Amino acid sequence: MKMVLKVQMNCEKCRAQALKIAAATQGVTHIAIQGKEKDELMVTGDEVDSVKLTRCLRKKLHHATILTIEVIKEKKEEKKDDEKYTSPYYVCYPPYPMPPQIMVQDPCQSQACSIM
Repeated sequence: MKMVLKVQMNCEKCRAQALKIAAATQGVTHIAIQGKEKDELMVTGDEVDSVKLTRCLRKKLHHATILTIEVIKEKKEEKKDDEKYTSPYYVCYPPYPMPPQIMVQDPCQSQACSIM
């Protein structure tokens, strides 16, 4: 998903804060500032919530508007029959891990120390 937001960014501090908010949003992969006045924020990513991002920007910078939202569909590669991996019908599971062996010694049978 690619979206362009118009954000009120008059100074470098506001631009840095807008970039920080956009980067903290879940699903964002790329952020860029564009436009003649550097007041547009381009955000790309997977499953980015545009409403949530706009609300956060409005909360901190007081003005944010969604200009465009473009959904980018990735082409899935189709596998050919010749390229498929043919696995055997049976499945081999790994052996069960053996529990560690614990040596237990009976204190009564020990002849190291005896008290009369």
